[in-house]
Amino acid sequence: MLCDHCANYEYDEDDEAWYCGVNMDEDDYYRFLTGGNKNCPFYRSDDEYEVVRHQM
Repeated sequence: MLCDHCANYEYDEDDEAWYCGVNMDEDDYYRFLTGGNKNCPFYRSDDEYEVVRHQM
């Protein structure tokens, strides 16, 4: 799953768990949970060097 490498995937120290930090509406959240979106529209790479590697 790409969530592990997403900039929106945030760790909550109080709950000791990882959560998606995107503020989704009810419809988006349902599609996310049921797999209606194969590619998450909110995904942002957490890899700071991705663009640099692409340009090389």
